[in-house]
Amino acid sequence: MAAELHPRSGKLVGLSNSNRTARRNQPVQEFNHGLVLSKEPLRDRDVFTVRIDKKVNSWSGSIEIGVTTLDPALLDFPSSATGLKGGSWIVSGCSVLRDGRSVLEEYGRDLDQLAEGDRVGIQRSSRGELHLWVNGQDCGPAASGLPPKLWAVVDLYGKCTQVTVVSCEPPLPSAERETVVRDEEEEEEEEEEEEEEDAVVCGVREDAGITALMNVAAMNGVMMGDEVPELSCGHSRPDKFPNNLEPDAVLTEHQLFDVFNNAIVSFYRAEDEGGGEEEGGGGGTGGSGAPGSDLSSSRNDARSGSRGGPSSNDSGTGAGDAGNAGSTGNANSGAGGGSGAAAGGLTTNDALLFHEKCGTLIKLSNNNKTAERRRPLDEFNNGVVMTNRPLRHNEMFEIRIDKLVDKWSGSIEIGVTTHIPNNLDYPATMTNLRSGTIMMSGCGILTNGKGTRREYCEFSLDELQEGDHIGLMRKASGALHFYINGIDQGVAAAQTPGVVYGVVDLYGMAVKVTIVHNHNHSERLRRNNAIMRAMSPDVGRPRPTLTPDSDAPERLLFHANCGQKAAIISEGRTALRPHATDDFNHGVVLSSRPLRSNEVFQVRIDKMVDKWAGSIEIGVTTHNPAFLQLPSTMTNLRSGTWMMTGNGVMHNGTTILDEYGHNLDRLKAGDTVGVVRKEDSSLHFFVNGIAQGPAAWNVPPNVYAVVDLYGQAAQATIMDDMVDLPPLPEDSSEGPTAMSPGSPCSVLGASAATDLRFHHLHGTNAVITNGGRTALRQNCRSEFNDAIVISNRCLRDGELFEIIIQKMVDRWSGSIEAGVTAIRPEELEFPNTMTDIDYDTWMLSGTAIMQDGNTMRNNYGCDLDSLTSGSRIGMMRSAVGDLHYYINGVDQGIACSGLPPEVFAVIDLYGQCVQVSITSSSGPLDNSLCTSNVTEKSFPIHSPAAGVAHRLHGKHGKNVVLLGEGCQAVRVGGYAHGIVFSAKELKVDELFEVRIADVDEQWCGSLHVGLTTLPPPELPSCPLSGFSPSLPQLRAKVTWLLCGSEVRRNGVLQRQNYGRSLDRLTVGNRVGVKRCSDDTMHIFIDGEDMGPAATAVAKKVYAVLDLYGRITAVSIVSSTLPEDADGVKAPSLSSGSCSEGEEDSTPVREAAGEPCATAPTAMAFLENHGKNIQLSNQKLTAARVSSYNQGLLVTAQPLTTQQLFQFQIDRLNPSWTSSLSLGVIGHSPDRLNFPSTACCLKRSAWLLQRDSIFHNSLKICENYGPNLDTCPEGTVLGLLVDANSCLHLYVNGMDQGVAAQDIPSPCYPFIDLYGQCEQVTIIVDSIPAAGGEDDDGRCQGDMEKADVVDGIKESVCWTPPPDVSPNKSCEYQGLCSRFKDLLTLPDGYFSEDAKYNLCYCESCRKLRGDEPYYKRGEPPRDYALPFGWCCFALRIKSHCEVSNALKKWHIAYHGTSVGALRRTLDHSQLLPGTSSVFSVAPAKAEGPDGYGDPEENSAPGREVLRVRLSPTMRYSGLETFAPKVQFRDPRSHRRHQAQVGFQVCVRPGSYKAGPQQTLGHGEPLDPRFSNSEIEWVTKEQGGTLLYGLLVRVE
Repeated sequence: MAAELHPRSGKLVGLSNSNRTARRNQPVQEFNHGLVLSKEPLRDRDVFTVRIDKKVNSWSGSIEIGVTTLDPALLDFPSSATGLKGGSWIVSGCSVLRDGRSVLEEYGRDLDQLAEGDRVGIQRSSRGELHLWVNGQDCGPAASGLPPKLWAVVDLYGKCTQVTVVSCEPPLPSAERETVVRDEEEEEEEEEEEEEEDAVVCGVREDAGITALMNVAAMNGVMMGDEVPELSCGHSRPDKFPNNLEPDAVLTEHQLFDVFNNAIVSFYRAEDEGGGEEEGGGGGTGGSGAPGSDLSSSRNDARSGSRGGPSSNDSGTGAGDAGNAGSTGNANSGAGGGSGAAAGGLTTNDALLFHEKCGTLIKLSNNNKTAERRRPLDEFNNGVVMTNRPLRHNEMFEIRIDKLVDKWSGSIEIGVTTHIPNNLDYPATMTNLRSGTIMMSGCGILTNGKGTRREYCEFSLDELQEGDHIGLMRKASGALHFYINGIDQGVAAAQTPGVVYGVVDLYGMAVKVTIVHNHNHSERLRRNNAIMRAMSPDVGRPRPTLTPDSDAPERLLFHANCGQKAAIISEGRTALRPHATDDFNHGVVLSSRPLRSNEVFQVRIDKMVDKWAGSIEIGVTTHNPAFLQLPSTMTNLRSGTWMMTGNGVMHNGTTILDEYGHNLDRLKAGDTVGVVRKEDSSLHFFVNGIAQGPAAWNVPPNVYAVVDLYGQAAQATIMDDMVDLPPLPEDSSEGPTAMSPGSPCSVLGASAATDLRFHHLHGTNAVITNGGRTALRQNCRSEFNDAIVISNRCLRDGELFEIIIQKMVDRWSGSIEAGVTAIRPEELEFPNTMTDIDYDTWMLSGTAIMQDGNTMRNNYGCDLDSLTSGSRIGMMRSAVGDLHYYINGVDQGIACSGLPPEVFAVIDLYGQCVQVSITSSSGPLDNSLCTSNVTEKSFPIHSPAAGVAHRLHGKHGKNVVLLGEGCQAVRVGGYAHGIVFSAKELKVDELFEVRIADVDEQWCGSLHVGLTTLPPPELPSCPLSGFSPSLPQLRAKVTWLLCGSEVRRNGVLQRQNYGRSLDRLTVGNRVGVKRCSDDTMHIFIDGEDMGPAATAVAKKVYAVLDLYGRITAVSIVSSTLPEDADGVKAPSLSSGSCSEGEEDSTPVREAAGEPCATAPTAMAFLENHGKNIQLSNQKLTAARVSSYNQGLLVTAQPLTTQQLFQFQIDRLNPSWTSSLSLGVIGHSPDRLNFPSTACCLKRSAWLLQRDSIFHNSLKICENYGPNLDTCPEGTVLGLLVDANSCLHLYVNGMDQGVAAQDIPSPCYPFIDLYGQCEQVTIIVDSIPAAGGEDDDGRCQGDMEKADVVDGIKESVCWTPPPDVSPNKSCEYQGLCSRFKDLLTLPDGYFSEDAKYNLCYCESCRKLRGDEPYYKRGEPPRDYALPFGWCCFALRIKSHCEVSNALKKWHIAYHGTSVGALRRTLDHSQLLPGTSSVFSVAPAKAEGPDGYGDPEENSAPGREVLRVRLSPTMRYSGLETFAPKVQFRDPRSHRRHQAQVGFQVCVRPGSYKAGPQQTLGHGEPLDPRFSNSEIEWVTKEQGGTLLYGLLVRVE
């Protein structure tokens, strides 16, 4: 027969090479329509063989092959081979289908696993049987009773895109002879077969088979001179061996692979099925080549029989149990005959499928192997499916998750039920059934709808991803086990009814699943591939020994099976990445055996490269290295793995500790790292021999050590000489002196002198980090309790246990609770809150002292609910049994008495309190402890830095006298007029501090302190009699101040209950103020930082004090920073000055005026990105090509300090809601598993979304910058990390201020093309950032006064820059525009240039970077932008433009009514007779405006028209002046209220500013304008010019 293909084929197939090669066109776009048939019918015994030439990874599935009775000349080709009917047999994957229906679920090699170059053939034997041949090996009969006339069928499906016919001839004689022998063996009696097999297993055939295998390996160079592995006689022979191996024969690569593969499969089968029985030939302890050969996961799949005929594959689902496996193990590799098929094989009706009756939204497909929930975005339940028959004992029911959606919470649920599918009325969810049902939901077990086990396993079904496997098995003992990705999760229910059906609930996120039948086959193939890779001749490392040497010392070595880019040398002691400068990952190595308890595994870093980010990672895993398919990095493994990476700890790829121990990324060559699993199941890490404290608990035994030579780490060597290592804390014979003083220790039972730590036992929601020093409550915005932590040992008499509050949230009521308990941590069942305990417990909750849950005393000396971040709380049991509390080092007195001698400190992280840390003050104290001692110990008072003492400015309040060359200030009269300033502007991070020298108790009130932009040199000469009497009334410039415990800005309250109240200060207390590098103001009291009091503080500020009330005298105790102090830090964009005397911290400075930052790196997007992203334009442009999510992008290069990374929004799609988000991550993106949206990034990630900032998916700031959802096309967004590690957002070149602090270096910018945003482009030539350094090196400090006044930008022209386009997507502007259209005003009144139509809503003004106030005119005068209004520019006549009225006139506002608009526009100016109630008013006599009576010769009764205006719309926009009207939006049909007004230009000198007369407002309407000058009045006709129409809609 000719080895050719028929010219007729599928519609996408192209033939070439004389019809011997077939190629599927458009392989990336299409996965089917690739059907080809042989040119002629097959002859008996001819094997029609094709070679796979090309595959792609875009699809699942691969080549399919078979036979059909259909003539290709007359065939209407279907889309795939499984669509062939009327007599067709197709092998697909490892299943056999007849006319599209499965007849055999597990057969031969899995075709989906074949690679390019593999050969696959199909044959009809002379007995009418169908045989599959893979790489020259017969896989046995797949079907029988085939008709004589058949055409070969090949389907280029899925990944397979091109094949070539290589032959169509009978098989080689050796293979044929093997087939004949097999056929003859099938006809023998079973008893004779067993006798013959028993005689052969321990006889010559076993030895001959193994010898032949090793001869093959030696001939092909596998052994490389090493010893031949020994196999005990107890194992049965391999299924297939070439019996005619000659010494000079050389097998091909594929033949060699099959020989080894078959041998190893037989080796495992013998171990699985015969290893536990005495009759199994000694397989119980036999020579397994895998160290620690624990094959529990595969034994669940063991079957007692095999499919009829010899095969290298295990049987499918069978009825045999584990108890019979041993007795049939020796016969398993034999013929098997009919009994084998009956016991373990699958018949047509035996396959485990989904039952046809299912939930109302379920659609079944793939021969009922696949279930899918319809309308997954609309419905989340009614997706229950059950198996078509009950589960057998020890039968695995396993499914694969094919599809998930992100819309719902909750996910797949799986279990068993006694209900018969045909009789069941399916519920909406399976957990609604109240009888006969056991389900796994999340990580818990529900029986009959009620939770019986809250935390069954460490995996949660809600966190599984597409492609993960879930299985269950009912053991013969009745125990129910669940499996996740093949890992047994243990007993879920001890007793399960004998007859149960499998059930799956496609709930929430879960949409589609498929039953997996070949789990046993794929597991064996994975193991075989791992061992074959370890024995491959091209790796160049020793081969694993299959028989352990009992005489060899049990030294810890690296296992030979290691990462693709790693190698093992020095007899297994050293691991390296030979090409470390070319690749940064695939360097995972494991220990050769499991670690014993308390055995330290330690390695020394031998070599490092400086090309990559990240470094060595170390940990443990439960996976056996002989069977593990090693990932690129160990943190990608999602089961049984604990790794220390950087200074965090990850469990199964998820971070469990953020700040733990020394940062591994900072280690150098010669440093050592180690890991140990202790007897109490805790895991500890070592860095340079120093214990870092407990990192994890409940770590199972028999774990292997793991080292990941990642990034910079290129080589490491095991240090097995333990004499040089310090003893472990609990093994130390010399007590704590043998430990490093700074090394944490929280091991129970340590020496009594061990530092206090938190115990590793704690509440459910608590997490212990930082070596036992820090405790935090996870999920703090969704959980408020279950976060109790306790000290690791009892408190001694007079010993202080002190913690500091580090983080709080404002979501809950109540806060931290603290106390002591006599209950040992091991005996404590942690309740929701500690006040629930009813014995041996004393707690302080708020102001109440509680004993055993009952209040015993109210109004104790402190209130824990009033504490803030930075507050310190301490507890001490005195020698006489009294309990004392200390707040910020101050003893609050005796709380209760009669405490037992041994009590543990308890902290309940309740409500608002989220995170605390133990302070260095914790430790022994004597009973004479005083307040000052505690304060000094907790917060030592540092002496002022070397430099010139601060001075006070010569201009001050009228009641102040300066003494001591300006170092002292005394108020000599009254209680007010005591304002003083610092002599100079404060530098960044410079503390200005004074000590209170005198007080006068006859007055109330106290010192006020803060920062001001008011320059004292610009004030009138001293004394300032007309100056503000007190600091809260100082509003000439922007001033931030602390009054008592209230923070105010220009007198307006910003924050309450900030820190300690200044009203309690007395003589000797010290008060200081500092402007920090992150633009925040900090207040210091007695040297203690009270935290940030105000944000967005201007660059140039002076310290300001108000000697008010009781405080009559202060003296300066601080000094100026040395001139070179600023040289410690690199210059920053946020720096307030650029003095020439600053020194740069970089080694070389080319020129004094050049920027000091690192040279910018050319940025481009990383090839690894969200699945819906397509890159172009040399990776500078990214577009989302489908859906609304999966659009996450990361740059390939890190963001260097002071480098501005900018990109432009190219395209928006209004069909979606929301828009892009951006931020930075603090780890290499090469290891990033890209989630669907950026808000799912939970490790070292800072995200800017809408107008909020998130850190690790938790919101840390609101109302920052513009709303990113409103950014229009063309907007330029940027990110910058300054020299102080602060993150800044730039919008159209405008710095929005500090978004986040403590950004790690290096960091990588990321963008999430979400919702409306579909395309962005990186800007290569970045425009300079506002406030940054220009090309000529000019700093902000060099700007002219016209550019920056009082820290607020001023502008000569109020219009926006021409490169800032209006926000086309602003919904508010569109609403205002539709209201304007309803007014039917002629278009001729309005400007044709739409860029002057400006929206002043919150998002648009932040997007433009508008300041609230600007100056305009000659002379300049302040006016406020009309925030909340929308301005439509009016057409201006040419003669007005010539007269420069727009530049020289002032800006004001005029409120009016809708009815007066048309007449006003017709005359182009404000006229009398309008319906505005206040803007035009007649007057005949002098009023408060200062206009006198008419002159003597004027006409009697003449009206003087006075037009009232205002520089702020907060006054002109009041409803009295601009009445509201109702209207219906023509688009949304919703009712709204609208107001109108005018923005006008006013001629200077034509008006007079005065107090408002119409309304009686006492409080100022606008902080910039006092009520005495908020109303402008003019009587000159033509003195106003209409500039814009203002509209506000509510």
